[in-house]
Amino acid sequence: MGGTNGIGTLRERSLHAGLKAHLARDGDSIEALVDGYHIDILRDELLIEIQTGNFGKMKSKLSKLLQTHEILLIYPIPTKKWIVRLNQRGKEVARRKSPGKGRTENVFRELIRMPEIAAHPNLAIELLFTHEEEIWRDDGKGSWRRGKWSIEDRRLLDVVGATRLQGRSDFLGVLPTSLPEEFTNKELAKEGRMPINLATKMTYCLRRMGYLEMVGKRGQAYVFSAGAT
Repeated sequence: MGGTNGIGTLRERSLHAGLKAHLARDGDSIEALVDGYHIDILRDELLIEIQTGNFGKMKSKLSKLLQTHEILLIYPIPTKKWIVRLNQRGKEVARRKSPGKGRTENVFRELIRMPEIAAHPNLAIELLFTHEEEIWRDDGKGSWRRGKWSIEDRRLLDVVGATRLQGRSDFLGVLPTSLPEEFTNKELAKEGRMPINLATKMTYCLRRMGYLEMVGKRGQAYVFSAGAT
C-alpha cells in the first residue's frame, strides 16, 4: 500500500463517476490505494477498475497489479446514445439520438492496445451495456468532423445489461457461430455483420492472446483457426 499513482476522483468525468456509483456496494472501499495505485473500487481482495476508453493508459498499471491481484475491468458500451449540444454559455440547444449502436465486439477496438494482458488469468473484463448522453460544446476547438464542436462529457443514463469475458471460451464465444472452422477476416466481417477493420482487430487480438492461430493464406487473405490450444 501507499503512493499516489493513478487517477483520483478529482479528474473523473460523469460517466466514470456514474458507473462507480452503480457498481459500489456496502463495504466497498472507494479510491483505495493498492501497491501505490488508486483503485476505483476495492471489494475484499478484488480490484475493480473502470475504464471508459483508451486501455493503453492503464497497461503498465494492470501489468504490475495482475502479478499479485485479481482485477475486474469494467468497460461501458453504449447501446443507445443521445448527442446533447451546448452553446458557448453551456445552454442546451439540441438533443438527438445517435444512429450508432454498441456491440460486444467493440471491446476489441480497445483490447488491441493490450491483447496479451487481456488473456491474463487474473483479469476478467465486464462489459456494461449502457444508455448514455454525449455532451458536445460549441467552443470551436473540436474535431472538424463534428464542425469544431468538442466532446465535453459523457453521462450515464442507465445500465441495461452486462457480459463477462475471461479466458479462451468466453473470447472465442464472441465469434459468430456460423463461421467455418477456418476463416478469413472478410468472412468474419460478413458473418458478424461488422466493418472489416473491426474483424481485423478481433483476429489480431485473439491471435496475440493465444486463442487463434494463422493457418495459411487464400490468395492474399490470411486464414485463421481456433484449433490452437
